[in-house]
Amino acid sequence: MELKITITGPKVHDVGYRVFLLKHAMNLALPGLSTYNWEEMKGQQQVVVLLEGDEARIKAFLQLVEKTKPEMAEVSKVTFEDYDGDVGRASEVAMFCTFVQLDKAIPLLLKIQDNTSVTPQILEEIKGVREDIQPGYASSFRQMQADIRAIKERLGMA
Repeated sequence: MELKITITGPKVHDVGYRVFLLKHAMNLALPGLSTYNWEEMKGQQQVVVLLEGDEARIKAFLQLVEKTKPEMAEVSKVTFEDYDGDVGRASEVAMFCTFVQLDKAIPLLLKIQDNTSVTPQILEEIKGVREDIQPGYASSFRQMQADIRAIKERLGMA
C-alpha cells in the first residue's frame, strides 16, 4: 500500500517534523518513507510524506500523524491520498535527516566556539560580583548563627 500525506500549516518547517515522522515510521517498521518540505502558494508551509507498507502499519501511522505533531509545529490540515509512484527507503530519510540536522548544528557550534574566548572574562565578572556580595552574606550568616545559639540557650539545648 502506498499513500501520500500532506501536512499544511503556518509553521511545519524547521520544527523537526521530518525527524518526527521518521521516528514514528521506524517505530512501526514501515519500509518506505520519503519526506520533503514544500511551500504552498498562499504562504502556508507543507511537509509532504510518501509512505509505503502494509495496511495495518500505515493506519497506525496515520493515527499518529492526525493526533500528534512536533511541539513547535502549527498545523492547519492534514490530507491523505492514494499514491502510485516511487517511495524511498526510511533508512535513506534517516541519513538525509542526519545531514540536515548536522548542517543546522555546525554553524551554531562554530558560534559557540567563537564565544568561548569571552567565557573567562564572564567568569571573572561573576567572581567579582560574588566577592562584592560575599561580605554581606557572611555577616548575615554569622548573625543567624548567633541568634540560633541564643535560642538554644534559652531552651536549654546548649
